Amino acid sequence: MPTEVAPGVHRLGNAFVNCYLIEDGNQLTLVDAGMPGFRSQLDEHLRSRGRSVGDIAAVILTHAHGDHVGMAERVRLDAPAPVYVHVADEHMARTAKIHTRDGSLLPYLRRPAVWKLLAMGVRNGAVRPTKIRELTTFTDGDLDVPGRPRVIPTPGHSPGHVAFQLPDRGVLLAGDALCTYNPLTGTRGPQVLPKAFAHDALQAIASLSALEGIDAGVMLFGHGEPWTDGPSSAVAHAREVGVT
Repeated sequence: MPTEVAPGVHRLGNAFVNCYLIEDGNQLTLVDAGMPGFRSQLDEHLRSRGRSVGDIAAVILTHAHGDHVGMAERVRLDAPAPVYVHVADEHMARTAKIHTRDGSLLPYLRRPAVWKLLAMGVRNGAVRPTKIRELTTFTDGDLDVPGRPRVIPTPGHSPGHVAFQLPDRGVLLAGDALCTYNPLTGTRGPQVLPKAFAHDALQAIASLSALEGIDAGVMLFGHGEPWTDGPSSAVAHAREVGVT
């Protein structure tokens, strides 16, 4: 069920994967694009608010992993709206070819959470990778899209991973720089994603320093519930947990 998690910021998705809509007047920005199967939820949510996909002016990606790009190409065509991604993740977004990973999925297969995640992915169309045909790339700075998100580079989970800050709303959209639900182990609380998903897990830990000093009353993640105890607290928790 979509919910408003901060003023003008709505969370969509399910218990495993999140994406977000930022409202800015009559226009919207979609932050990450979840799974392909989330499109019906997106359309229903927009209708419930008297809106349509045509109100989406931009799709911005924290990174180009499959569980964050699922709806992107269809929204790009249907809105139509440009899709923004960090230049270091551009090739992955265009080809759906994943980067090298720091670890293997095999050690996690004894965990029930993995099988729940895989089943959810199949139900939501993740078997067929999404390729995005046209992209707008960025490196840093403020994006000229509704909500004026500020780019915070946080490489490690992917080569071009970023977080987005909404300074005037006290919101930090952390993507997969951190999570509060580990989709492979089922554990909760602030932590970095497992090395089986990461391009460079140690770099992901190092990138947490970019989030520490940010003033944000609400942190939002690609996986897990919002965090309202501040970025510094979340980073401290994640460092204590370390790489899994």
